[in-house]
Amino acid sequence: MAGAGRAPALPGAGVAQVTVRDALNQALDEELERDERVFLLGEEVAQYDGAYKISRGLWKKYGDKRVIDTPISEMGFAGIAVGAAMAGLRPVCEFMTFNFSMQAIDQVINSAAKTCYMSAGAIAVPIVFRGPNGASAGVAAQHSQCFAAWYGHCPGLKVVSPWSSEDAKGLLKSAIRDDNPVVMLENELLYGVAFELSEQAQSKDFVVPIGKAKIERPGTHVTLVAHSRPVGHCLEAASVLAKEGVECEVINLRTIRPMDIETVEASVVKTNHLVTVEGGWPQFGVGAEICARIMEGPAFNYLDAPAVRCTGADVPMPYAKILEDNCTPQVKDIIFAVKKTLNI
Repeated sequence: MAGAGRAPALPGAGVAQVTVRDALNQALDEELERDERVFLLGEEVAQYDGAYKISRGLWKKYGDKRVIDTPISEMGFAGIAVGAAMAGLRPVCEFMTFNFSMQAIDQVINSAAKTCYMSAGAIAVPIVFRGPNGASAGVAAQHSQCFAAWYGHCPGLKVVSPWSSEDAKGLLKSAIRDDNPVVMLENELLYGVAFELSEQAQSKDFVVPIGKAKIERPGTHVTLVAHSRPVGHCLEAASVLAKEGVECEVINLRTIRPMDIETVEASVVKTNHLVTVEGGWPQFGVGAEICARIMEGPAFNYLDAPAVRCTGADVPMPYAKILEDNCTPQVKDIIFAVKKTLNI
């Protein structure tokens, strides 16, 4: 898996190979240092350095008041975090996996997402809910689902889904600085993957704006839109297809809500074909929303073929590896979807 769909090397000096784990650690460190209202809480985040070592060294550096180990009670510590945000602090609430956020979904949706609206703007809730989302490896149905569509459905939330180290660092810093509740959906299988981080991205001032997609690879024949780990799969598929003369434009959504549909529209106007790729379930998914928005907008008239969705299988995630592989979009599935829409 290491380096799958790795971003192309950037020219010039000052470029570093940084894992997604270290990029997130840098972002937390820089924001804890920059603003004393920022604090991190969650299970195992302090003395154990985080279940995935994202918060390595932060408890030793900032102490018990800023990096807080919680009991195993998502409803409890998410509620504490939301209350702290309403009172003027800027909490980063880590879920050990977003599957466990269902224990706290009332706090995320009813307490965090709706309060600014219900208070007529008087009460802001500047909080970040972050942690690994979607399928990992061999953790079966209860620990493998993608929550992009769940949280992307809810007004009042911003939802981001990074792929590369640059995405992870820049989006986390933007999320912490944002005055709205932000759900940050990371991917456990990406934590150990190293990406090129430009000199600019290594700066303490670097942020990735929420709500802006990124074209990872320009192309002319078909638009591939993905978020999180499938972006890497799309780039791999694009490399294979390029050898057959098919040039794919790969768009890394970065943000699920608010969705940057304008970037997708502009690409579809150019390529006349659309394939969406996601690890989540098909029904009412991120791809379904993209297809609907394209159909309702000006780009629809430029499509030369129906848009195609490449998604996770519509079943609870099986435990067996071969079944798991068949339930998540692989490079071969993306290539098949592209050939289907191009009729080749």
